[in-house]
Order: sequence, then structure tokens, then C-alpha cells
Amino acid sequence: MRPRGRRPGGADTRAAIVEAARTEFAAQGYDATSLRGIARAAGVDPALVHHYFGGKPEVFAEVMSIPVDLASLVGGVVSSPRDQVGEVMVRTFLHVWDSADGRLRFQALVRSAVSHEEAARMLREFLVREVFGKVSAAFAAREGHPGVELRAALAAGQMVGMAMLRYVLEFPVVVDSSQEELVAELGPVLQKYLAP
Repeated sequence: MRPRGRRPGGADTRAAIVEAARTEFAAQGYDATSLRGIARAAGVDPALVHHYFGGKPEVFAEVMSIPVDLASLVGGVVSSPRDQVGEVMVRTFLHVWDSADGRLRFQALVRSAVSHEEAARMLREFLVREVFGKVSAAFAAREGHPGVELRAALAAGQMVGMAMLRYVLEFPVVVDSSQEELVAELGPVLQKYLAP
């Protein structure tokens, strides 16, 4: 006879949460998925989801195999001097994806997004809400600039486009460019979008 009630914590519980989250994100997209919904689908208390992951961005990062502590990275960009935000964002992005493992994960992430509308929607919503949107909103609130969502989307487009050229299509001039060369070229563009 199966015990009643919610499943207690443990290694298989974490895996069940990840699998439930993968299903929920795929069915509903990033924005419409809730931690309570993930917990319900996994048969666990919502507090366990918070215990293992902290919040929805961290669950999504785990599901999509994004190898970072997202809150720390975004916090580092937001806390950087206003006139260096673009450079810090580019440097942070390259730090995450330039490793051999990061490159493979990015390739898998992009190939998923290009071939499946659900994956594309999740990635799009995630990037705008949890990465570029948070940075743009932090500086817009300080400076009173409108158009946060558009500027976040344009910044995401710049970085995803560069990453496509560097990691997926492997344009030689982009692949061979050093991180500092890319920071010098893309930093001012992201600066304009994220902290004008």
C-alpha cells in the first residue's frame, strides 16, 4: 500500500521536481508556470521546491542545464557601476558559455529553441524576464527610462545572436575573437539598451 500525502525530501524527490518542472515549462511556458504547479505535478510540498532551488529562475536553469547561479550573476551585473553595465553583461555571458561544457550546453539549448516552439517560448520569456529584463528594470527604475521590455529584448537579441555566431554557426572571425574584443564591440551596444 502506497503512503498517503506528499513525498518527503530526498535525491529522487529533487529529480521528480526537475522532471515535473520540465513538463510544466513545456506545457505552459516560463511565464505561466508556477512553483506551486511544479510542486503539485511532482507530488511534493511547495517548500521543497524552494528548498532545492530557491525560485523559478533556478528551477528553469536546472531544467535547461544552464550551469550558473543565476541570481548571483544577475546581481553582479546590477551592482556594477552604471557606466560599465554593458561590458559586465558581455563579460559575464562569455564567462558562462565560453567553457567547453558551456558551449555544448548552449548548442543544445539553442537547437532545442530553434526546433521546438515551446522551448523557444520558454527561453525567450526566461531571458527577457529573469536576465536582461531584471538588469534593464534595475537601471530604468533609477533613471526613469521607459521601454524596459523592448530594451531587454534587444539586449537579449544581441547576445543570443553573437552566441549563435560563436557557438553554433562558428563564424571564424567571431570564434577567433578574444573575450575582450567582444566586450569592446558589444559592451557599448548593451550599455545603450540596459543602462542608457
